[in-house]
Parts: sequence; C-alpha cells; structure tokens
Amino acid sequence: MELYFLRHGIAEDVGPEGAGDAGRRLTKEGIAKMKDAARGLKRIGVRLDVLLTSPLARAHQTAEIVARELGVELRLADALSPGCNVALLFELLGEHRAAERVMVVGHEPDFSTMIAALAGGGRIQLKKGGLARIDLEVLEAGGTLVWLLPPKVLRG
Repeated sequence: MELYFLRHGIAEDVGPEGAGDAGRRLTKEGIAKMKDAARGLKRIGVRLDVLLTSPLARAHQTAEIVARELGVELRLADALSPGCNVALLFELLGEHRAAERVMVVGHEPDFSTMIAALAGGGRIQLKKGGLARIDLEVLEAGGTLVWLLPPKVLRG
C-alpha cells in the first residue's frame, strides 16, 4: 500500500467563537497554497483510491481541496483527530485493505511521530501542507519512507 500523509495547510490561530481548536479553518493564504499543492499532487502523478481526513475544520478543508483536484471521494475519519497513533492508523487502514493508494490528512505532532515509527525511527518533521509517502508491504508492520516533501516542492 502506498500511504500518503498530508498535513493540513496554514490555519487560523484561533477558531470561531465557541468552536475552539476543532473549528480553526484555513487562512486565505492556506487555501491558496493548498490549491497550488493539490495541483502539484496531480502534476507529480499522485492517484488515490481512498482519501481520509480528520474531521477538524482545517484538515477537512485541506482534504476537500485535494479531493476536488484529484477527483476522489473524501471520507471523514475520527481516528485521524489529534492524538492519532500507529495502532489507530492501522485499525483505520484495515477498513481499506483493498486500496493500493491511501492518503490521510491530519495533524502534528501525530503525523511526524507515525511516519518516523513506520520508517523505523529517526526524527521527522512534516511541515504544514507537507507530504510524506510510506510504502507498506504488510499493513501491520513498518514500511519504507519514499518521500518527505516540503510544501514548496508541491507548489513549485
């Protein structure tokens, strides 16, 4: 399985009144940069069977932009909310075993921690709007880090 990790784009520092952290949306700059990044995903040939996103506003917006550009259906996954870990990720991916190419959209520090764990250790930093690809030969085991792309590479 090709597993893509996409960190949400640039978001507001504070969400709307009463919405808290979950309601923080992408900024105008964040939207524009994610649209450019989504076109970059298409340009470099990323194709997806499944696109899963955290339900938090900033991740959901990011995933919507990617879904439109790549022509794929978007699915909300509560497991990708902040606090996600490798065990929760494997449980979620288990629901999509037949998929060859899956993208998850979510948050830090969870994504960097999971990428590092799946790749066998080390320190990883996934920037806002950044993309990593891990190839998993066996779902419940580690994988190979294929890409760790900063957002400017996707937008370039």
